[in-house]
Amino acid sequence: MSTVRVGVIGAGNMGADHVHTLHRQVSGARVTMVADIDVERAAAVAGALPDARATGDPYALITDPEVDAVVVASHDTTHADLSIAALRAGKPVLCEKPLAPTLGACVRVVHEERRVGGRGISLGFMRRFDPAYRELKDAVTAGVCGAPLLLRCVSRGVSSAPGATDELSITGSAIHEFDTVPWLLDSPITEVSWYAPRSTGAATGLRDPQLMLLRTADGALTTVEVFLNAGYGYDIRCEVTGERGTLALTTPARVVTDTARTRSYGYPADWRPRFADAYRIELQAWIDALLSGTPSPLATAEDGLVASAVAEAVITSMKDGGRTVAVRVPEV
Repeated sequence: MSTVRVGVIGAGNMGADHVHTLHRQVSGARVTMVADIDVERAAAVAGALPDARATGDPYALITDPEVDAVVVASHDTTHADLSIAALRAGKPVLCEKPLAPTLGACVRVVHEERRVGGRGISLGFMRRFDPAYRELKDAVTAGVCGAPLLLRCVSRGVSSAPGATDELSITGSAIHEFDTVPWLLDSPITEVSWYAPRSTGAATGLRDPQLMLLRTADGALTTVEVFLNAGYGYDIRCEVTGERGTLALTTPARVVTDTARTRSYGYPADWRPRFADAYRIELQAWIDALLSGTPSPLATAEDGLVASAVAEAVITSMKDGGRTVAVRVPEV
């Protein structure tokens, strides 16, 4: 096989971006089908590609003979069922995070993956492929600043999606940190607690921002701030304080403006400009592994299960006055 024929489920911002990236920037891939519950939206995305077809039925895409591999970029609540359907069809799947919005659904996916044998699911925790995060991890691993003691992670957006809930802040946004922190430190998260300041969410009904405290098995502490309605722009930060110094991501601004005795730079409106390289590198790594028949270097379904176990513990703390909760990863 010299080309992987890819079907993409979901034609919203995430799915459409994956389609365009696979078509324009990933070698060895060809998008042959796009599915969305809004078939007109699917047709608009597919119509920009040569010979790609559109459907309103994601299960028809999964079983289509002209689809070799599947990208699941639809609503979080569909991830588990669609990933299981792809496994049963014998087709590798790249599922966007989270693996599922509930821990029970994640268990079901991992169980099915083990039942059919092999490792058919790759999970889209794309920060593992972001050049800045990779450099940060390399420095942590090399002990540039000594053993890590404190991490500070910040995730801010312009505005929350319609219908966002306190829990969605955890399962849809903070879950990135629940994968990134143990990946950076090579140490699992063992306990968590959740806090919220005076609410800013009068209009949204959302407690926003939220603050989480994580402890990893190596004894390091991490603070995670999630602020979906920060307003000023999309802003991701990570700082590691070690025994002999600190390491931190820098803002990847391409242009700095000096005018009227002021220096400034802009923020992107959402995640796509900030993590464009990460998504491109991740998709290329997935396709390369499929073409070579080697194991996928992406996060696994088990990684998704572990991150969801952390999310469940955080939500438990949220609903119980912020008490410290131990993370328990279920056996499958």
